[in-house]
Amino acid sequence: MNWIILILGGLFEVGFTFCLGKGRDTVGPQSYGWYAGFVFCLVASMYLLMKATQTLPLGTAYAVWTGIGAAGTALLGILVFKEPATVLRLVFIATLIGSIIGLKAVSPH
Repeated sequence: MNWIILILGGLFEVGFTFCLGKGRDTVGPQSYGWYAGFVFCLVASMYLLMKATQTLPLGTAYAVWTGIGAAGTALLGILVFKEPATVLRLVFIATLIGSIIGLKAVSPH
């Protein structure tokens, strides 16, 4: 169950970076909504990380959480914000995802 909580926390991390990017691209009242989403996702992400670290090893949980955020944000950048999808970039994103799976596989919980 705590792995699910941790994964959700990582997805909320992707959510807050998405909101940050969308807020950057808007002005006025529309940007306020995106920044409110940023704050909500930030709080949710930190709360879920905190809950997960109550039973999972801190170093593993933090590495997985940041890995989900990094890989997810890089993929969002490619898919939503039209950032370049070079072969090397995709290889390194796949490496991040493989590392996350590896940490889960060798974790004691």
